[in-house]
Amino acid sequence: MPLIQVRVIKDVFTKEQKKQIISKLTDAMVSIEGENMRQVTWCVVEEVESGDWGIAGNPLTTADVHALARGKAA
Repeated sequence: MPLIQVRVIKDVFTKEQKKQIISKLTDAMVSIEGENMRQVTWCVVEEVESGDWGIAGNPLTTADVHALARGKAA
């Protein structure tokens, strides 16, 4: 029984986007292991507080991620 764990920065994704993450990652796993495993495939989306996530030694905030999505440097 697979467990898919996804960590994202809080307030970056909407509820609908998180539903899509769960659905599409489950579909990806089922495409590998077979449809019979869908009912036992778990997917957890965990939110990390803004600023509690770091990259290259620097904290990354919700605002930074939104800027990156708009094509601006964080």
